[in-house]
Formats: sequence, C-alpha cells, structure tokens
Amino acid sequence: MKLFIDFLPIAIFFAVYHFSGDIVLATLVLIPATLAQVGFVRWRYKRVEKMQLVTLALVVVLGGATVMFHNPAFIQWKPTVVNALFAMAFLTAPLFGGKTLIERMMGHAMSLPGAIWKRLNLAWVVFFAAMALLNVYVFKTFDEATWVNFKLFGMLGLTLAFIVAQGFYLRRYLASPQ
Repeated sequence: MKLFIDFLPIAIFFAVYHFSGDIVLATLVLIPATLAQVGFVRWRYKRVEKMQLVTLALVVVLGGATVMFHNPAFIQWKPTVVNALFAMAFLTAPLFGGKTLIERMMGHAMSLPGAIWKRLNLAWVVFFAAMALLNVYVFKTFDEATWVNFKLFGMLGLTLAFIVAQGFYLRRYLASPQ
C-alpha cells in the first residue's frame, strides 16, 4: 500500500501528460498530488520520511518554477537532484553514526558482515549517481514525451532490476534454512 501511495503522484503526472501532452499542466497537477500524498502519509503513519519531505520541497520549488516560467527544464531536473541527494546521503551516512545507510534500513531484517554492508551501500551510491546522470542524458538528448516515459517506466524499471540484482547478490550471504 505504501509503495502505491509513493507512486501515485508520478502516475498522476504521467496520466495528465499522456492525455494532455502538456508538461506544464501535468506539473501543475503533480504539485497538489504530492502535497496530498505527504499529507496522507503523515495522517496515516504519523510520520513522514526526510526524503519524502525533500522530494515534496523539490516538487513545489522546481514544479512551481516550471509552471511559473512555462519551462519544463525545472521539473526535468528534479529526478537528477533527488538521485544526487540520495547518492550523497548513502555516501555520507557512515560519517554520522558509523553504519551505512543500507545497514540502518535493512539491518533489522538480515545480518551481514561489515564489508558486505559497505559494498551494498557503495552499489546504491553508484546506482543513484548513474540515475542522476542518465536523467540528464535523456532529457537533454530526447524529446519531452520520451523523457516522461523514461521518468515513469525507465527509472522504475531500472530501480526494480537493480533491487532484483541485489537480491541475487545477497542470496549467497544469507543463511540457508536448515
């Protein structure tokens, strides 16, 4: 359910763009959809993750600039900024408390050697940095409709593929049931 809630503003953005062909209108709808999403998460779960708040701020600021100036470049930069922030968070987390961010998020579910946590964390840093650069490449090289499709399907597909690949990587480090 939470994944659906997180995904909903992007799906709404895509649907509005698909039916209107107008990225400014789609962005105009994205802003209140994201506000509603964060409000619902706050109401339902009594807390909002920091990255959800950062994403909301970027949607409001960059989306607002897109609407105000009728320039899609602002909203097209949002995935790059978000992915770069994720990469920085994963990279710098060990400086604040010693543990990698991936270990803090998944350590309750599995026990791994410290070197494996570091390797996984570094993989996420590289993944997010690559996604940030790939977003710039797509929106600078291809037309707007291609970027919108990439934003929804390409980024989601690459993220799911990366998670599956990590599952295969982790499989050898998890104890087999006896």
